Amino acid sequence: MLIEVDMQHVSRFLGKQELAAMAPQVQSAHEQLHTGAGLGSEFTGWLDLPIRYDREEFARIQAAAARIQADSDILIVIGIGGSYLGARAAVEFLHSDAYNALPKSTPDIYFAGNTLSPSALAELVLLCKGKRVSLNMISKSGTTTEPAVAFRVLKEMLEEQCGKEEARRRIICTTDRCKGTLKQLADREGYETFVVPDDVGGRYSVLTAVGLLPIAVSGADISALMEGAVWARETYRHADVQANACYQYAAVRNLLYRKGKEIELLVSYEPRFAMMSEWWKQLYGESEGKDQKGIFPASAVFSTDLHSMGQYIQDGRRHLFETIVLVEKPAREITLAEEQEDIDGLNFLAGKTLSYVNHRAFEGTALAHEDGGVPSLVIRVEDFSERSLGALIYFFEKACAVSGYLLGVNPFDQPGVESYKKNMFALLGKPGYETQRQALQARLQKNCVPAKPADG
Repeated sequence: MLIEVDMQHVSRFLGKQELAAMAPQVQSAHEQLHTGAGLGSEFTGWLDLPIRYDREEFARIQAAAARIQADSDILIVIGIGGSYLGARAAVEFLHSDAYNALPKSTPDIYFAGNTLSPSALAELVLLCKGKRVSLNMISKSGTTTEPAVAFRVLKEMLEEQCGKEEARRRIICTTDRCKGTLKQLADREGYETFVVPDDVGGRYSVLTAVGLLPIAVSGADISALMEGAVWARETYRHADVQANACYQYAAVRNLLYRKGKEIELLVSYEPRFAMMSEWWKQLYGESEGKDQKGIFPASAVFSTDLHSMGQYIQDGRRHLFETIVLVEKPAREITLAEEQEDIDGLNFLAGKTLSYVNHRAFEGTALAHEDGGVPSLVIRVEDFSERSLGALIYFFEKACAVSGYLLGVNPFDQPGVESYKKNMFALLGKPGYETQRQALQARLQKNCVPAKPADG
């Protein structure tokens, strides 16, 4: 099994029949998802993506990745939200959170367009000086502010460094199949393009060209990644909550939410999982946080965060539960040696592996938190391989969709995201937002506290 769900540390918080009683609701959610009767069904293309993806485009992705590996020192992936989180999470899960610093034969991969920080973008430009650079601009429309600003700056940098003709060859756009500003620009300039499918939303798009190209450039086997997703699709296609671990996760988190556990802390014991947690936070936060409902998704890396958040988790308000992702086999191993002088008192660990110590830390912490009133679901993942990652991505995506239907929301829209964008456009003076700009400026001026006049 690539993935297993362990409820040892959550069972005492649930009645014996509560999970079984969820069966009719889970069955209904399953049918909504698989028959297309549920809200947002036009964005469920990810459901069969592992077996129905475009093979010709997949081959082009592999060819483009090989070309970038051969002629580039740096690949910059430009995108925000689902347009970058999945790719970055996969690269770090499969290789290391220190991927760019480690010796390797593949290009460094940087991510831009996910912030409006001038310092971050200027520093990235500095990093590119004297380097062979390729750009992967990812946007369905091409007009999302953060990536559009970064693309404008980085395209200009690339054209100055190597000329417009060479820059054309080094720019790849992942965008809409036939419409949108970015697609029009790519067609006019002759950039190679890959498709963001119409029926796959951004936060579910990591197994499309959105994530696959950067992941392939890192040297990962994207065919094995898809094989893992195929395994998960087959394993979790049945509606029986007692036999479907994916649905068990969705059901249990909803049961805990109904008991007042409004915060879910996704915990890992490996720093290379940290960006997977960021991807998970968008997936669940954007899918469920609407209609004044939803579990708040947070994350931590143990044992690191036990020294900063451990006190609150153990003794603070009892409004959270943990989902622990435990990767059984580490990517690398260290065995502790015995020292002649046992100054630090650790000779009792001599001959043991650090993964053994890490696992005992997990067990001790889970038991302590259980005693402190914090339920802990454990998702056990086989290893840090592409197959395991593909399975885990699909596991979380499907559990999220079913969980959203159990919650009674549309898990595939994000109406609240547009609010800040409209205000930002108005305050920046974008044409068409004049009336809204005046109203916002009046509000800001009204809320501003006048400075006290200087003495004298």
